[in-house]
Order: sequence, then structure tokens, then C-alpha cells
Amino acid sequence: MTTDMMNPGRASRPPTRRRRTRVLAALGLLLLGIGGYAAWQAANPTVLRAEIEIAATPDEVWTVLTDQRSYPRWNPFLVSSTGPLEPAATLTNVLRGADGAEWTFTPTVLAVDPGRELRWIGRLGPGGLFDGEHAFRIVPAGPGRVRFVQEETFRGVLVPPLSGWLTGDTLPQFRAMNAALATEVADRR
Repeated sequence: MTTDMMNPGRASRPPTRRRRTRVLAALGLLLLGIGGYAAWQAANPTVLRAEIEIAATPDEVWTVLTDQRSYPRWNPFLVSSTGPLEPAATLTNVLRGADGAEWTFTPTVLAVDPGRELRWIGRLGPGGLFDGEHAFRIVPAGPGRVRFVQEETFRGVLVPPLSGWLTGDTLPQFRAMNAALATEVADRR
């Protein structure tokens, strides 16, 4: 005779208070772990940075950087960008990876400081999953020279598993864009 037969109705009884407490405690620990992981990742972002010196003035570099219509011709990474370059505006950007794959994203412009900085943030999902704050900075480096810095700070729970891809695919594309920008600025001089 099975236990259920000896104790009719036992299988259909609601969970005991003790069992419910264990389930709630396990769920609480799981949520605490996820929250801790998210907090750790937010405090320890993945940062990609590439820079190049360009023989030009800040305004010359800025003019090329903000000439979105010319991107398809010279830019190997950010092959298309449309939308107003003003704070709070939404852009539609098309990126090309090192493997030739393209994807579109719609970042929000955070800062536009002519001759100095252009910065936006892109998010995958509601935020906190995979966020990238991208900055282009133009820093004077002497008479007629600037240091162009392209940097992105990635935060979110999906960033750690993708950090190898970011370093292996995205960072080389930053470098390729920086080199192409320097060439385009020189060609326009």
C-alpha cells in the first residue's frame, strides 16, 4: 500500500507553512543574489577606449565627426547616423562589426559640446541589462594637434558574458573608425 493510500487527501493538501517559508526564503536568496550581481556589475563596468592623435584643430575634427551624412563614405564602424545632435534627441545608428554584420540601435544623446565632446547612451531592453554610454572626446594636444578619444562604458547584467566579444570585435572597430576619421580630416584640409 502506498503512502497516499494510507493517508487519503494528503497529496491534495496545500503546502505546509514550513514548506512555504522555505520556498519564499529560496526566492528571496535568489533575488538577493541577482540584485548583488547587478550592483557589482554597475560598480565594475566594462570600459573600451581607443585614441589617436590627429594633426588638426578641434573644430576640424568636430566638423567631420558631426557630418553624419558622410559616414557611409568614410566610417567603417558607424556606417549610418541620423537624428539631431542635441541633448535628449534620439539617433538611429547603424554599426558594422569586424565580421561585416550590421545592427541598428537608437541611443539618446546626452551631451553635445562643439569641438570637445559628443556623448550618447544606448540601452538593450528597459535598462540595466546592457547599457552603453559612448563618448567621443576631442582633447587639444599641442598647436594644430588633438587627441581623439572614443570610449564606451558598458553596464548591465548581460555585459560580463559579452565582454570578450566587446573587446575582440568592438574595440578594433573603434580603432578602425579613429584611423578613418584621421584620414578623412586630413583629406578635407
